Amino acid sequence: MAKSSMLKSSIAKKVAMALSGLFLIMFLALHFFINMTSVFSADVFNAMSHFMGYNPLIQFVMQPILVAGVVFHFVMGIILKSKNRSARPVAYAKYNGAANASWASRNMIISGLVVLAFIGLHFYDFWVQEITYKYIDGNSIEPTRYFGELVAKFESPVRTGLYCIAFVLLSLHLWHGFNSSFQSVGLNNKFTKGFQRCAHAFAIIVPFGFIFIALFHHFFNN
Repeated sequence: MAKSSMLKSSIAKKVAMALSGLFLIMFLALHFFINMTSVFSADVFNAMSHFMGYNPLIQFVMQPILVAGVVFHFVMGIILKSKNRSARPVAYAKYNGAANASWASRNMIISGLVVLAFIGLHFYDFWVQEITYKYIDGNSIEPTRYFGELVAKFESPVRTGLYCIAFVLLSLHLWHGFNSSFQSVGLNNKFTKGFQRCAHAFAIIVPFGFIFIALFHHFFNN
């Protein structure tokens, strides 16, 4: 009975982590779409960023939910990883990780922590500074300031390089994360392969799209 209860609890945690991950994917897709407009039109990017920055629903409801989702997702990942390790009564005498699992699956905690650190920096760069600009310093509304602020973030080659590395790790994290999410929510039907192909395409296109945006602004707008 106790073992059955523990199994159900573990499955519930995995499903919760998978659903929180899928929620964060929606934010990532929206964020990517808005940032990609900066490559084609500074005016469109400014307009969309201004709307996001001054919409009370987004600022005071969606963003706190997003922060809570990020923290929940990574805390659950660490808890599940710890439980998996403690569930092994005896350590493997010899474990060839590369032969049994991909680098991404063996290092989800590492890539996750790097991505978490990057998200923290990202929130500091954009959300904290946005709040400071509007509510602490009391600056006047400048609807056209966003493009210049974005470009300035990619002036430093070191910062741009670290940004790119973070998104490479995010790509690996997403690749394995999607596979785990499909298994956790029990998605196993005739559409599964199609979903997996779309998920893997997302894991490549979106992170490397962010890298393209960073490099574009670094080389052409600085």
